[in-house]
Amino acid sequence: MSQFAVVLLVINKPYVYAIILTVRIQQNLIISRQCWISKPRFSDSLRPWLVDDGSLTSRLQKRYTNFSVKAVAIKYAKPIQDEAALLRQASHKTALIREVLLIGDNQPVIFAHSVLPRTSLRGSWNGLGRLGNKPLGATLFANPKVKRTPLSYKKLRSKHTLYKHAMQHLTQVATTEKPSYLWARRSIFSLNRANIMVTEVFLPQLLVKSTA
Repeated sequence: MSQFAVVLLVINKPYVYAIILTVRIQQNLIISRQCWISKPRFSDSLRPWLVDDGSLTSRLQKRYTNFSVKAVAIKYAKPIQDEAALLRQASHKTALIREVLLIGDNQPVIFAHSVLPRTSLRGSWNGLGRLGNKPLGATLFANPKVKRTPLSYKKLRSKHTLYKHAMQHLTQVATTEKPSYLWARRSIFSLNRANIMVTEVFLPQLLVKSTA
């Protein structure tokens, strides 16, 4: 946690008082400004999917006859500011950013964005950076020692980075048909003090009944 000192001079003749204020910039102030919430209010028919804290990958595999994972970006980059704060990582440091599409019956239904700090890609998780088109969720939920924070939620508006990343892969959606927002949820998975963040963005096709 970073901090800095502010020195104020208060002049009250004939005395001059020097007041030193120590201001601590707490990480939760950064996080609160991002407006992630603890319950997905007014999420309607999408709510059962959002609040289910089991394996999303497993649920999708049961729903769709044909299920697959397509990696669209795997690279080292700086996380979004509030992601770095939640992971207690300095904002200037890079992490492995993994973005994939979860595809059901040939339609992208989930855009998943994971942040894997370099310090977490060790020990039991040293192979997570090499999953390719394999689902990350299957690995995380397979280990009973992995702990998970409560889910938090957000309506991603069109200016949000993850909205843009998700929509750029939906080539079949015309500009005039793009939704005004996308629901997303995120949580942190922990194992032996190693932490990774997984954000899942729910795409419109998820609620469309499959004809396959």
